Amino acid sequence: MRVNEITEKVIGAAIEVHRVLGPGLLESAYEECLAKELDLVGIRYDREKPLPVIYKGVKLDCGYRIDFFVENQVVIELKSVDAITPIFVAQVLSYLRLLDRQVGLLINFNVPVLRDGVRRVVNNYKEE
Repeated sequence: MRVNEITEKVIGAAIEVHRVLGPGLLESAYEECLAKELDLVGIRYDREKPLPVIYKGVKLDCGYRIDFFVENQVVIELKSVDAITPIFVAQVLSYLRLLDRQVGLLINFNVPVLRDGVRRVVNNYKEE
């Protein structure tokens, strides 16, 4: 499955979760329901995927976990906050760099209309 197809399906699943639940709940509720919705549409994912940090060639387990890693290609980070801040975007970019992947979605469920809470994050960084 191509990245654009994956992101389209994930956004559709997130919209369905938001349509049913609405805004104002804890992130954990949206995470649980999004997992169910992804199962229903047949998308493969790792949930709460451990993400080690490689520092100077040493693999460190720092306790980072990605909310969803979809089809081994797309990082999904969920939020239920008043506003998306630059640090949340930086977080997704860091995850993408650590995984050597290009595309992530930052989804904030605490909005009246979910399309206003979806942010596509692209890692354009290439090591020389």
